[in-house]
Parts: sequence; C-alpha cells; structure tokens
Amino acid sequence: MQLRQLRYVLEVHRRGNHISAAAETLHTSQPGVSKQIQLLESELGIDIFQRTRNRVVGLTEPGREVVEIIQRVFTEIESLRTVREDYSSAQEGSLTVATTHTQARYILPKVIDAFIHRYPAVRLSLRQANPTECCEAVQAGEADLAICTETMRPFPNLVMLPWIPITRSLIAKKGHPILQTRRLTLQDIARYPIIAHDPYRSGRWKIMDAFTKQGIKPNILFSAVDADISKTYVELGLGISILATAAIDPERDSGIRALDASHLFEASTTLVSFRRNAYLRRFILDFLEMLTPPLTRDMIRAATPLRR
Repeated sequence: MQLRQLRYVLEVHRRGNHISAAAETLHTSQPGVSKQIQLLESELGIDIFQRTRNRVVGLTEPGREVVEIIQRVFTEIESLRTVREDYSSAQEGSLTVATTHTQARYILPKVIDAFIHRYPAVRLSLRQANPTECCEAVQAGEADLAICTETMRPFPNLVMLPWIPITRSLIAKKGHPILQTRRLTLQDIARYPIIAHDPYRSGRWKIMDAFTKQGIKPNILFSAVDADISKTYVELGLGISILATAAIDPERDSGIRALDASHLFEASTTLVSFRRNAYLRRFILDFLEMLTPPLTRDMIRAATPLRR
C-alpha cells in the first residue's frame, strides 16, 4: 500500500469519479491512476469504486468507508506539517472559513476585522456556500473551519460546536398591512405571497415544517438565493419574507419593516466545525476565541485530541 495510491483514490472521488480529471490534477496519466487504484483494490481484497464498462460511476459500500479513512490519513499528515508551521512561523499562514451569506455579511464582519488587525500576515479567505457545502469543504480539506447552521446530512468526521442561535423575523415593505398585526400567526403569513429562502439552508426547512405541522400551505412566490436578495424583492412589494433576525439592519433597510417571528419558527443553531483530528494552529484558536460568545480553548480541547 502506497500513499500515492490513497491520494489517487481520494482525488478520483473528489473529481466526481472522473479518472481523467484526477490524473490532470495530479499531473500523471489516466492509465497510471487506474492501475494504482486497481493494485490497491487487489491488496485490500475489495472494490473501492463501482464500474460500468470500465467507467467509474461511484463508490461501493466498503469504498465509502475506505475514502473516509483516507481522508483521515491525509488530515493527520497535514497536521504534522501544521505543527511545524505553528512553531516556526506562528504569525503567518492561511485560514479558510467556509460560511453562509448571512454569517459572512451580518455576523462575522467584526470578528474578521479584529482578526486581520491582529494577524496581518495570515491570508484569510471566506468561502461562501450553503451549510452542507461548507462542511463538505472542511471534510475535504479545502477549508479549515465551517461556520453555518445545521446541515442536510451528518458529518461524523467533523467536530461541530454550537455557537449562537439564529432566530427569525418577518419582513415586509413599509406600509404593508401585515405590519399592523399585533401578534403574528402562521395564518397571517399564509395570506400573502412569500419570498422563500434557499432550500439547502436550515431556515427553509424549519419554516416549512412549522406550516406543515399546522396543516397550512404557504403561498411561496419564488425562492431567493440569500437574505439580501430577499430584501430587495420585498422592498419592491412583491411579497413578504422570513429571515434571520440578524440579517435585518433598521438603518440600512429603510424601505422595509420587521416583526418578531421567533414564537412561530424553531431557531437554528450556528455551528463552528472543523476536522476531528485536525491540528488547529494558534491563530485559528485565537479566531475562535474572538467569536462572541467565545468558543474557549477548554471547549476546543475537550472536542479534539490534538489540542488537549
């Protein structure tokens, strides 16, 4: 068993089962990749990939287990390099945070500002995606942290620490009749066209679940990509929307008004996630402690064996 064989398997999986794309990324030949994967399968005595007419179409059931183990192997290898970097150049490096629009736009700016001033030599990158994609990026080693709400599927290889709750409010154009409602109900909301959120975000699931449990069918006009897009169309008077309360800025959003809807919809939880066996550099720990309320080092040590 060779390390390059493991790398080939992982890269084919990452490239959507395209051996040619993996070979190009790895700067080697397609036949070479295929041969090394077949040698590994022969040594293990299992098929890692499903094949149809010599074409890879997906992972076998044991193949999924193999890929998870390989991901952990490379996480450990990366941790060894990171330990060296942490002690040789503590103020330099890179930090990639995969996060959602709401977090990046409304919740993280003050943290980012403080971090950049404290660590000007660290290359900080934000990668915007939906929650499941954020965690997939961390699991694949393409991001160091994910800061997002609940995902559509579990990620057992990630540590997920709860951070802050995300409550919801209804927004409508200034002067809209629903704003005269004293205590908002689901029936009140269902009377008007709704600009919904991306279905891959927990806010959408929890909003729809609330209507379903009451046997109410909401009038979904269309789905917007993020909170800012939703507010744009609400301000045009096309409908109302239900957003994270944190995404509403009374000073900037002068054309809309908000009503508290936290009693109608279950709050989401923002989770901070990282690879279970990752070595977290000191500036990453400092970033986590800049979050308010902070994720303390004691909490992180309790969650990961490489920082105890």
